[in-house]
Amino acid sequence: MIDAIRDRRSIRKYKSEPVRKALIDQILQAGILAPSSKNWQPWKFIVATGSAKDEACRVMEDGISRERSAPFILERREHIGGAEHTVQIMKQAPVLIFVVNPLASGFDKALSNDERVSDICNAQSIGAVIENMMLEATDLGLGSLWICNSFFAQQELSEWAGGELYAILALGYPDEAPEARPRKNMESVVEWRGKWNE
Repeated sequence: MIDAIRDRRSIRKYKSEPVRKALIDQILQAGILAPSSKNWQPWKFIVATGSAKDEACRVMEDGISRERSAPFILERREHIGGAEHTVQIMKQAPVLIFVVNPLASGFDKALSNDERVSDICNAQSIGAVIENMMLEATDLGLGSLWICNSFFAQQELSEWAGGELYAILALGYPDEAPEARPRKNMESVVEWRGKWNE
């Protein structure tokens, strides 16, 4: 498993070669096996390829276009160009997996503390799902990209997917081999407390 963790890269260029459904099944099963808070398993997957993928990309483009005149998150407006680039990656990838949270509270209501905690727990659970799927994809020789800037089309994509969209995973055979990005060292991110044996 440590090899998959080390070898995984965010892939933004894909070959046109289709991915067999059996491989996607393995990736989805890896996601389903992820741990979740209270075992709620707050996920549903929409797997899109071909014309369904094209339709989803059009929906995202519609959302980006709407975002220019009626922003969902005004503070992130300068990142719209990145979302437009992401759509091009989505079009190139043979498979898109949309991860929906059917238990989400939604963006259009004030949350109680309990609802806010539930949403945080569910987001952590979905993060584990996506990591599992990316590592399985790496083990299978596939590339992946965890897409988060779909929030520019949050309303449109959630409506298309039939539930609150949390993330998109692009999958396919990589057509690039990027170097690993620098990581912070342990000394800068770990604080040890208590007594530890050497």
